[in-house]
Amino acid sequence: MTGNYRVGNSEHFIIEACEYVESFLKFSPKAEIILNIDNDHLDYFKNFENIKNAFVKYVKLLPDDGILVINGDDTNCLDLPKFTKAKSISYGISNKNTDYFAVNIVFDNDGFAEFDVYIHDDFFDRIKLSVPGMHNVLNALACIALCTEYGIDKKDIKNALNKFTGANRRFEFKGKVNGASIYDDYGHHPTEIVATSKSLMNKKYNKSWVVFQPHTYSRTKTLLNDFAKALLNFDNIIVLDIYAAREKNTYNISSQDLVDKIKSLGKDAKYIPDFENCVSFLKENVKENDIIMTLGAGTVTQIGPMLIK
Repeated sequence: MTGNYRVGNSEHFIIEACEYVESFLKFSPKAEIILNIDNDHLDYFKNFENIKNAFVKYVKLLPDDGILVINGDDTNCLDLPKFTKAKSISYGISNKNTDYFAVNIVFDNDGFAEFDVYIHDDFFDRIKLSVPGMHNVLNALACIALCTEYGIDKKDIKNALNKFTGANRRFEFKGKVNGASIYDDYGHHPTEIVATSKSLMNKKYNKSWVVFQPHTYSRTKTLLNDFAKALLNFDNIIVLDIYAAREKNTYNISSQDLVDKIKSLGKDAKYIPDFENCVSFLKENVKENDIIMTLGAGTVTQIGPMLIK
């Protein structure tokens, strides 16, 4: 399977919905998982309050016999249950006042987590993942919560989570160059970049390299400081030109502005707009056991295959 969907024979239809232009309000969900509410798509929403209101509208779509699953570690999610009569379930790691929570979390050399799950005070099982990062512990808890509500057997949940090796463009291993491992990730918002960099820290490696391609002028302009701070978590930083997507540059912003902001925070960064030059620079500088992360929602994904060639 090479697409981003799978056709089955179940009565259930599962989708990943996006809040951009409030498109997720066109659905009629029976169950919802809210992973977090963050300050994205401000070119449309203008402010965070409008984003939060969109999620309130989304929760109100649930029928009275529906299920709402929320991330109890995200304070912006905590008041969503009051907007629906559907059954509400929470999960968390830092917030133990949740229905499902994880403790005794350890990571192996690949950054894959193993942890105990409790439903209130009752031990559920020890879960082992095959995807990196603490954020995937939270994602797994969300899955466990909803699947348990639907009566799916504990063994099936445990096996499915262990077999899942990740979605396309989510910390996806692409190959090696100079003995360094190349990964590709879709992260194009500061929160996603922080989650990816934290996942990296759980792996064993020498130095980290990020090749970041900002996505849209509006997002780069609005979240410039947050992007700069998020990228500080990498040892070496390369920034490509902004990927315009649907926009024209009416924002008077460039990748050089982001590089300058990173430098003002005390860390070196390089602006390399040309892909060939970027690849050449990496080949000349990365060493064995380094990690290269290509990051962004645009054409940055081409860098990995170019390096391998």
